[in-house]
Formats: sequence, structure tokens, C-alpha cells
Amino acid sequence: MSTETEADLDTNGDDWHTRSVDRVLGDLDTNEDGLTQATAESRLEEYGHNEIHEGEDISPVELFVSQFRDVLIYILIFAALLSLGVGFLPGEDPNYVDAGLILLILLGNGIFGFVQDYRAEQAMEKLRELSAPETAVLRDGEKRTIAATQVVPGDIVVIEQGDAIPADARLIEVTNLETMEAPLTGESASVAKETGALDAATPLAERSNMVYMNTDAVKGHGKAVVVETGMDTEVGGIASQIQEAEEGKTPFQEEVDELGRRIGYGVGALIALVVVVQFLFTEADGIAILLTAVTLAVAAVPEGLPAVVTLTLALGSKKMVDKNALVRRLAVVESLGAVDVILTDKTGTLTENQMTVKRIAFGDDVYQVTGAGLDLEGEFRRDDETVDPATLEPVLRCGAFCNNAERAPDSEDEEYYGDPTEVALLVSAEKAGIKNDVERVREVPFSSERKRMTVVVEAEGDHVAYMKGAPETVLERCNRVLVDGEMRELTDETRRQILERTESFAGDALRVIGFARKAVDDPDADEDSLERGLVFLGLQGMIDPPRAEVDEAVTDCRDAGIRVVMATGDNLETAKAIGGEIGFDPDGAMTGADVEGLSDKELREAVEDVEVFARVSPDHKVRILEALQANGHRVAMTGDGVNDAPGVRNADVGIAMGIRGTDVTQEASDMVLQDDNFVTIRDAIAEGRGIFDNIRKFVNLLLSANAGEVLTVFIGVLVGSILFPELFAAQSEALILTPVMLLWINLVTDGLPALALGVDPKSPDVLEREPRESNEPVIDTRVLMSILTIGVTLTVVGLVVFFEALATFEELLVAQTLLFTFFVVSEMGIIQVIRRRFGQGVLSNRWLVGAVVSSLILQLLVLYTPIAGLFGVYGIDLSGWLDIVAAVSVVVVGNYLLSMAADRLLGTEPSID
Repeated sequence: MSTETEADLDTNGDDWHTRSVDRVLGDLDTNEDGLTQATAESRLEEYGHNEIHEGEDISPVELFVSQFRDVLIYILIFAALLSLGVGFLPGEDPNYVDAGLILLILLGNGIFGFVQDYRAEQAMEKLRELSAPETAVLRDGEKRTIAATQVVPGDIVVIEQGDAIPADARLIEVTNLETMEAPLTGESASVAKETGALDAATPLAERSNMVYMNTDAVKGHGKAVVVETGMDTEVGGIASQIQEAEEGKTPFQEEVDELGRRIGYGVGALIALVVVVQFLFTEADGIAILLTAVTLAVAAVPEGLPAVVTLTLALGSKKMVDKNALVRRLAVVESLGAVDVILTDKTGTLTENQMTVKRIAFGDDVYQVTGAGLDLEGEFRRDDETVDPATLEPVLRCGAFCNNAERAPDSEDEEYYGDPTEVALLVSAEKAGIKNDVERVREVPFSSERKRMTVVVEAEGDHVAYMKGAPETVLERCNRVLVDGEMRELTDETRRQILERTESFAGDALRVIGFARKAVDDPDADEDSLERGLVFLGLQGMIDPPRAEVDEAVTDCRDAGIRVVMATGDNLETAKAIGGEIGFDPDGAMTGADVEGLSDKELREAVEDVEVFARVSPDHKVRILEALQANGHRVAMTGDGVNDAPGVRNADVGIAMGIRGTDVTQEASDMVLQDDNFVTIRDAIAEGRGIFDNIRKFVNLLLSANAGEVLTVFIGVLVGSILFPELFAAQSEALILTPVMLLWINLVTDGLPALALGVDPKSPDVLEREPRESNEPVIDTRVLMSILTIGVTLTVVGLVVFFEALATFEELLVAQTLLFTFFVVSEMGIIQVIRRRFGQGVLSNRWLVGAVVSSLILQLLVLYTPIAGLFGVYGIDLSGWLDIVAAVSVVVVGNYLLSMAADRLLGTEPSID
């Protein structure tokens, strides 16, 4: 076979399933003996290695620098430069302490953010591990084992039970071959394979003549010709979608950025206003005006906001880890509390991801089987009454004996080897104490054409043939039926009743298997004789059932105002049955084909009503997700299989399963459920809402304090210029508070107390509220009212304290010290005023109590130790403290009353006062 270039091969399109075997071999210029080694090497050079490519590497330096590309950070740098710039003025020294404090906060915040983001930016690192490490191919007519990365289009791959499929391939030969494709398609049952050409419209999950990378052969064997490798495979296409998805900022990150921009604009406008007003209406010279502007800039900027936001999110993420929710991107902690739609996969997320026998028909009765998955604890019930498992022994024994599944060794992670259907039959038998412990003499294997399997076993010298398969096929081979321990003639009426019962089981989305047996004299008889004249035993119906706790969790999410929508690769009837059992509305359920037929506008309308989507591909899931987002919803998407990864990456909050989830999905996600428990989503949402409340609390605290400081300095300078014109016309003395004092006030407020607010307990009603609107800001009307009332009361009372002391003592040092201390103590008091609105008692957060006490102790150290000289303050006497306590009481009590009045006005009273 000659070598060729890529252009010589017809590898265009995704219609391999529509082509005949001969055409596929011809299009790929190969044959059933495989490629020559020379041709394979040429194609490897042409097509590249069969592997999933990673995205662009992330530069640690670039990632670190990006931590400082933020408007609020720019403002902090500007404030630091202003503090140093004072040194260029005549007779002034640079304010190294001010600048050092600001830059220290900047550096700490940058390092912390870098560490978190670097760990979270490895979304594609493990994609290469998806390919099978080795595979068997035919080269030069001989079977060879090669690295899966060396597979090329045209290679003939030899597939055996248990093999991982190395690439996308068209089957050319099969013998009872079945594959497990759940990680790719979401289909929980194994898929029987064939070689015939299929219709062009056949969905991915039903392309029975194809096998795909990252799936596994669980039964039989076969051969296939490789049609796509590497990034051209279905898995590769999913990887490309993940790489192309924009890692956009969350709404909260955008809001913090916008808040920074507003503060920046406000600072600039404020400085300009002060310069103009002082120049026109006071006698202050240029240096005094500039010093006031610097002071206002320092007072206006909440230096600790970026650090406190990051640290609060980090503390929140740690709390979520304790609840089995591993957060991979900090800002998502807040976003999780704001979602109003959860778009969830079915298999392995809402269900056990393990076929389970739930119903048995034996004789004239129907029995229910309890337990789910691989749990051997379960009962057999008839009309809600427990029955002796021995009653069902014949049909259970047949399911166990006519079975190729087996228990895995204790050293393996898996509990069973084999087809999921056969594992389910083995587990149902083991619930009754029946094991496959007989000697098998012969097997007539299952095939898609025969639709049945027969084995002959030897027990105590006798030979018995056991058959399982499609009920109608098994019935065709039977002439008797076992009822109440007696064999009766299988009449036409009995056949009709059995088929009606089969349809009834199937109508409930159960996969139904029929069972039969007979004693045989000659185990070596021909197949037709062996499989004729059997006794029909009964039916077993199985399904991948909902997890026990999912119903309650979904209900809790709905009670919290969160809509839950299911999108699965499974078939429509199964999806509707599982959905109906959990509480989804199956009416109006749509398939992937239905989604394809809708325009974007029509889909946006449909997603508001449809709760169940079935037979959906990865592209369909992304379209559903985007339609929900286009309607203004914040969407969390859950998933475990590779097919879920693109949607998980594009969702507002992508949630992967930690146990069943593939590496791709976990690395593409924002959060990983370490216990695969849907209940964890509910708990994480509660934590997310609580964390947002805490962020709102300290933003309220920081901006209220800064508003009071800015207004006090701004109005104080104007009032002081009128009341004390000579004093306020001087240079450095013409300040209400010095920059160092303001930085200390902000540090005391932004430091331990603000961080302690980050671990405040959740409000009692956190899961009783509707989700936040997508456009609802952190600073809503209620927070804005709080900022204004606190800022104004701090200003009015603070200026009274300042000017009364200045008039009494005629010393700026005394007045500044009293005002300085008044601000620190008042801000400790207004913390509880803010917390009251969230239903928090004074002692509900021991960390906050400790933080407030620590901050007050630090203030005492500033006043009564040699540190006082650095701040330009003195030790306050008893009468001064009495004045401060009285002033603080006015602020705290006044704001407490104003807060209650505002809550009644806006209807925002806390659940606990």
C-alpha cells in the first residue's frame, strides 16, 4: 500500500455511520488486514498523535501581574503615590507609613489571589489521560500492541471485552460486542453493536455501528477501522469546546470591578470639588489644599476591600469543603448562592448510575424489589408485604446462572466485572442469597440477531438449560409456564398476558428481561433443539433508579426558588419516568432532535416551561444552557461524563461529580461534589447565600465608615475655615484627621472585624428567600440607605465632638484624638447595627466578638503607649472618654432605630431580631 497525504483520504464529515463497511475501507484506503507499518508512519506524521491537546500554558508571571489589573487596585496605588508625593512639597516629608501600609495590603492580596487562581487554571491538564495507553491493531496483516497515541485513521483495531476504545472507529466485525458509553452519551445501559449502515439522522447515542474514544467494551469482541483520531474525535470536539469557552468573570466580580470604578470616579470628583471650594471660599494656600486632597483620597478608598472579599470567599470555600463541595474558583462561591436554575444530568447525578432490578413478574403476581445500585440489602415485596425470597428462586436463579458478570477481586476499585444488565441480575439474585456457583457446561451467546442467551449448567449430575433475553423472543421458545410451583401449558391467552405485562413494565421505563429453563439430556444438542420447548419462568424489570435522597434535595431547591431542569442522553421514556418519580413535570418533555428543530428564539421560550430533555448531545446541552442564560437566568449545571464538560465550563456555576465524574468534567468545573450527592448542592447554595450576606455586611461596614470619614474631612474643612480661619489657613495643621489616623481607622475596621464578618452564621431564612435577581447589586437600596444614614450620623456627631473639643481646649491635638477614637469605637458599635438586619445576635459569632475586643485593645495601645507619637495623639482622660461614650451611644442607638424604620419601610425585617 502506498503512502498518501491527508487530501487523498475521504475523511470529511461525521457521517461514518451511514457508510457501508466496504465504502469506509475504500475511503480510508485500507483493508481488513490493516495498514502497512510504512503507511501508518506516514499517516502519523500527517495526522499527528492520537491525543487530546491541552490549551495554552498559563504563565505564572502573567497570572501574578493580572492580580493587580483592577480599578480598585489602581486607586490604592494612586493613594500610595499621593502619600509619597507629599515629600516633593516645600517643607514636607514623604508619608512612608501611609504608602507602606497601602502597598503591603496590595502585595498580600496579590499573592493570595495568585495562589488561588493558579491552582484553578489547570482545566485541561488531565485530558491526555483519556486515551487508552495501549491498544491492539493489525499492521502488515499481523496483530500488534501499540501505544494508543500511535493509532492513525485506517488502522484496524482489535477490540476485546474490557478494552478501552482508543479512537473513534467504524465497526467492521462484531461478536456479541457491547460497549459502555455513559461518559460520552449519558446512556446508562450498555449498547449492543452491529456493522450495518445507519440512517444519517441517527443520534450519537444510537450509532450502534460506531465505537468512540473514552468508552469501554464490556462484552464480546470485534474489529473496527479507525476513522477519527485525537482532536477530531467526539471527545476531542468536546475538549475543543472547553478550550474555546471563555473564562468570563462572574457577575459578582464584575460588580466589584464596577464598584471600584465608581469609587475611583468619586474620589477624582471629590478631590476636584475640594480644590475648587477651598480655593474659592477659604484662605488656605495651595499646600494645605493638596494635603486635604491627599487625606480625602486616603479616606475614600476602602483599602481592605479586595483582600477582605478574597479572604471571605476563601473562608467560604473552606466551609464548603467541610460539606463535601470542593470549590475550584473563589468568586463562584458567591455566584452559587445566586443561581435560580440548576440544569442537571440524570445518569449518576440524579440516579445511581447502576442498573437495578426493581420489579419481578413470577407466576400470576408482580413483586417489588427494594434497594438500589450494588447494595445487597433489599427486600422482595408483594402488595407492600415482604415475602420470602425463596418464592422467587426459579427466576432469580436463572438470572444468576445465565450470566457472565462476576464479582471483582477485593483489590480492585470496582465491585463487579461485566455488563450492567447482568450485574443487576446478579445483585438481585444475591439479595436472595443465590450465587452463580454451578459448573457451566455450555454457552450459546447472546447476539443482537438472536436477542437471547442460553447456558447449560450441571448440578448434582443433571443438566439444565437456562435462557434469558427479550421477553417475546424467550416466549417463542417456550411451550410451558411455571405458576405456583407447577408447570402449565403456555396458552395463547397466557402469552398475551405475559406480553401485556412486559409492555406495562416497559411503559414505566423498565428494561425487561424474560427467563426460561428446561432439563436437557444432551448438552451438546444443536442450538435449535437446545433452545426449544422451555418452561417460561418470569420477567425482571430494571432501571437506573433515582438516588434515595434526590427527591428531597430537588424539593428543597424548588422551595428556595431554584428551578431544576433535567437534560440527559438517555431515551425519552426513561427520562420521563425517572423525572416523574423525582417530581419533574414530564409533560412537554423534549428530545435533542426537538431542540435541533427550534430556532434560538423558540428555544428560549421552550426552556421556560420544559423540565425534561432527553436524548440530548453535548451541543444540545450547551444550547439549552445558553437559552436559559439569554433569558436572564443564572444557571448551575451539574455533570459527570465527558459529554457534560462543555456545558459545565460555560455555566455560571459548573458542578462536577467527584466520585463518578471524569477528569475532564472535574477540571472544567467550578465546583466538585466530593460525595456525588445532590443534597450537597442544596447545602452549597445555602452556604453561597450566607457568604453573599456576609460580603454585603462588610461592604456596608467599610463604605459606611469611609463615607463618614470623607464627609467629616470635607465638611469639617469648610466649617473649620469659617469658625477657625487662622488655624485652618495653616498648612499641615489644617486637617480634621491625618492620613495616618484615617489609615489606622480603616485598618482597624477593614481588618479583624471585617474578616470575622466573613464567617458569620447563615441567616435562619437563607433557603426561604427567592434567589437574587441577576441585576441585583451588592449595594442595593437597603445597603445604600444604611451607608448614608451611618455616614451622616458619624459626620454630624463626630464634628460636634471635634469642634466642641477645639473650642474648649483650643488644641488641634486634643480635638483630633477625640475624633480619631470616636470613629474607631463607633465603627465597632455599628457592626451590630448592620448584623441585626440579617437576624444575627450580638454573641452569635465568637470570632467577631474577639475581633471587636482586639481592635479596641489596639486602639488603647495607640493612645497609651509610645506609639502615640507616630499617630500624633495623646492619652485620653476620664472626661474625654465620657464624651466619646456619649457620642458613640448616640450614633449606635440612632442608627439602630433608623435601621428598624428602614426595614419596616422596605419590608426587609430580619427573621430574628
